[in-house]
Amino acid sequence: MISLVIPTLNEVENIPLLLARIARCQPAPDQIIFVDDGSTDGTRECIRSLAGSAPIQLLERDAPSLGLAGAVIAGAHEAIGQWLVVMDADLSHPPEKIAELLRPLFEGKADMVMGSRYVRGSSTPGWPIWRKMFSRAAAALAYPLTGVHDSMGGFFAMPTRLLLESTPAATGFKIAFEAIVHGGRNLRVMEIPIAFRDRARGVSKMSLGVALLFGCRWLAAMAKTPFQRQETAVAKLAPARFALPSSTANPAKSSKVASNAFP
Repeated sequence: MISLVIPTLNEVENIPLLLARIARCQPAPDQIIFVDDGSTDGTRECIRSLAGSAPIQLLERDAPSLGLAGAVIAGAHEAIGQWLVVMDADLSHPPEKIAELLRPLFEGKADMVMGSRYVRGSSTPGWPIWRKMFSRAAAALAYPLTGVHDSMGGFFAMPTRLLLESTPAATGFKIAFEAIVHGGRNLRVMEIPIAFRDRARGVSKMSLGVALLFGCRWLAAMAKTPFQRQETAVAKLAPARFALPSSTANPAKSSKVASNAFP
């Protein structure tokens, strides 16, 4: 079974459009967990109103802790699926790529699959030059620790149990980076290209504080495991450690609230 975790904060304009695109995905998620960190724009009410159209679960965090990473971990604890997909609610991550994220996991070729902005075939349409420079710099800082071209994007899939095991102390904005660093050398990571579009509605959650927090987490990780590079070449990887699912089409049991070549 597949669980999809989507953190939200004031995304009321994006929720209906996002769910409409998710509904067309094959395989479709068996459980869609929205983790809301105190929206004041009607996001929660919108999610509740759409609960009858999809296997939706709403987790409300009125006193959220540990930032976006905390929201993802809270959602993972509620997941009933063996496989977990994490994405943003602002439509920057294409739901149409969920199947490509999951395929290497199903085939036992990877433990974690990232939607990447910085591998062949990917793009960031509409981004200004300053944002491209900042994002590239952050990815470059993370690369010596991860061996991944884009550990900052936040669109990824992995076994639910593995995420919970590899992020015991995760905090801040970049849960994928935390998972890869804490996963160690044996974590097999793949990247697939995506078109990462800037949000058209709502306000970005990125801020100077978020950037500074990432810098602190990067320094801590660098001090603990200096220049530890992950093995990402699939040809060199050991067999998968996780059993393949017998089916990905089972109906969700959650409660409802009132490719392109791989690099």
